[in-house]
Amino acid sequence: MPHTLHEDATARLCGHVLTPTGWIRGHVQLHDGRVLAIDGEPVDEASARADTTRPLLLPGFIDLHVHGGGGADVMDAGDAAATLARLHARHGTTALLATTMTAPMVDITAALRALAPLCRQRGAGAARVLGVHLEGPFISAQRLGAQPAFASSLSLEAMDLLMPLAPIRVITLAPEAGQTLALIPALVARGIRVQLGHSDASYEQACAALEAGACGFTHLFNAMSALHHRAPGLVGAALAHAQYAEMIPDLLHVHPGALRIALRAVPRLYAVSDATAAAGMPDGQYRLGRHTVTRCSQAVRLPDGTLAGSVLTMDQALRNLVEIGLSVAEASARCSTHAAHYLGEPHRGRLQPGAWADVVALDPSTLAVQGVWTEGEALA
Repeated sequence: MPHTLHEDATARLCGHVLTPTGWIRGHVQLHDGRVLAIDGEPVDEASARADTTRPLLLPGFIDLHVHGGGGADVMDAGDAAATLARLHARHGTTALLATTMTAPMVDITAALRALAPLCRQRGAGAARVLGVHLEGPFISAQRLGAQPAFASSLSLEAMDLLMPLAPIRVITLAPEAGQTLALIPALVARGIRVQLGHSDASYEQACAALEAGACGFTHLFNAMSALHHRAPGLVGAALAHAQYAEMIPDLLHVHPGALRIALRAVPRLYAVSDATAAAGMPDGQYRLGRHTVTRCSQAVRLPDGTLAGSVLTMDQALRNLVEIGLSVAEASARCSTHAAHYLGEPHRGRLQPGAWADVVALDPSTLAVQGVWTEGEALA
């Protein structure tokens, strides 16, 4: 990857640059962690990919649902999040939300306390941890998926105990459970993005939650009430009304045909990894919260065969989206820009002057990662 790095923290990257207005054959200049300038001439994607002498320079990937990687699980507390942030950075993820599991409150509070320092200060060679995605415990016991059986009722008292521990940016809820629907506006007022998931909600209950302020759906199609033509369920509500929803494009959790349906229906559908500690590791047994899961090839499963998160990394997510027919530019938006916009991060997920210098360099032929810069730091 041709670039020069000087003592004043300036780098000049050469390649085909994906900007908000299209591809540029030229250079990105990075300075003190930000994009200083982009210069060059416009080019189309076909020409950019045909030129094997220059890498594709894309916005760094943003993963809003990641449980683990490199053998570490968020619920392990300690330095687990630092380990997974380094693992995913090597695969082009420059920012992420560390994601918890349904668990007893003592486990969740320990995980949040351990995450707090990393949310304040990015570790060297690591992705920026933008905060926490609280996936459970306020979900449906009937739609646990791979979540441990510690579902509980949402209360503002519980949230007010958790929120000071670490920045909770996103929460997954089952809107049909207890007083959850009535409490959604209070969570939104606290600055939290409310997502619907791990839920047996009816279409009508899901629509009421959207009216109350919910704005996303957690791993669309998975662990939620399915679409039926007389009972559209949570999936139907998402396809009919959502502007944003997560998907896991490992081509195991969701059939490519269903992915194409969602891509047509949800304008800003974005990719997440839902990665576990097994990501970046060999086959074997790993922890996922209080579960023991087994990685075998590209799948992670509970003993009963239930899919339990993934081994997906965001570079592979992009390649899978291209494989099913998206352009690199569109796949990049699904792996970066839409997630940044959803989270309210206007200076991430795009390469333009003033944005954070989060860049991933890809081989134009294979789309393999050739280099990563996180807030201007070149990762080895």
